[in-house]
Amino acid sequence: MKDLVTDANFPRTLDQRVYHLGIRAGEVANRIITVGSPSRAERIAGFLDASPAPFRLATERGFLTITGRYQGTPLSIVSIGMGNAMADFFVREVRECLSGDMVVVRLGSCGGLVDIKVGSVVVPRASIAVNRNYDFDFQTGQSTEAPYRYSKPVQADDELRAAVAKTLRDTRPPTVAAGVITDTINASTDSFYSSQGRQTSFPDCNSGVIKDLQGLHKDLATFEMETFQILHLAASWPTDSHAHASEAAAPPVSGRPATPAVSGTQASAPQSPPADVHAASKDGVPLSPRPRIRAAAAHIVFAARDSREFITPAEVEQIEDWAGRGVLEALAHFAIAPERLHADEGSVWEQ
Repeated sequence: MKDLVTDANFPRTLDQRVYHLGIRAGEVANRIITVGSPSRAERIAGFLDASPAPFRLATERGFLTITGRYQGTPLSIVSIGMGNAMADFFVREVRECLSGDMVVVRLGSCGGLVDIKVGSVVVPRASIAVNRNYDFDFQTGQSTEAPYRYSKPVQADDELRAAVAKTLRDTRPPTVAAGVITDTINASTDSFYSSQGRQTSFPDCNSGVIKDLQGLHKDLATFEMETFQILHLAASWPTDSHAHASEAAAPPVSGRPATPAVSGTQASAPQSPPADVHAASKDGVPLSPRPRIRAAAAHIVFAARDSREFITPAEVEQIEDWAGRGVLEALAHFAIAPERLHADEGSVWEQ
């Protein structure tokens, strides 16, 4: 049966599909936009070339992968849902399906913490993680622990974020009043509510979260929930010959792998996954320098926390079109050496 899984450490089906995204080698390109919602993914996919017909794969676990070409360049759009766990699945499973470099831009929505106009697009230079401290006593509010934990910043790829910011500025339509904001810090939280300082009926002890963060980081501008994990994994990816895999055995995986639903271009020919994604080129020859993960983000400001203003549906459509096409342009023109690209042969973008 196709969905039999034989390795609990990094689960794949017999036809080499990864466990949660459902993709296999040849179904995801080196240049990737990742978004939260399937509707945004489909909207951006409307700008892809008509030929070859874009490949679509949706799984029961909420992932949607669309791969095609934009102005002749292979590109993927991956919808991952919300939160750092989904971002973690995305980066790890895509990386195991790719030879060569992996270049990722997250395009998502955010809340603005400073005087930034709703509808602006923010391209941060770095992101921090904000997590609820489970050792804090939220019932009593009395604890030797702080209620929230804040990480150090992790940097976006300088060259990639500069390319994204420039392209967005160059392509901004005159009908869009808001602009592009750069050189800021983003905060990725583990909750839309508690870790972002929103007040609900739960005793979250979070009234000081925003003030604390702004005291630590003067350039803090946005809240969202995925960017830190993507940048963190990109920064953690080994670039030297040091050991990279844990020796510890993983626990068995519960449940069944995601069952993919494929449309558009037929599925890729069964390619073997890269033997060593830390080293291999499309020809299986070790790359020097080793394959990289390069990541950046662009955030559309949906809500202003100070004024409580929220973006309108009409603004969302217009700005998503501009930002989606702008990020496609930036990625399509972002240089990756030919030997650092996944092979076209047998892929869903093969012409």
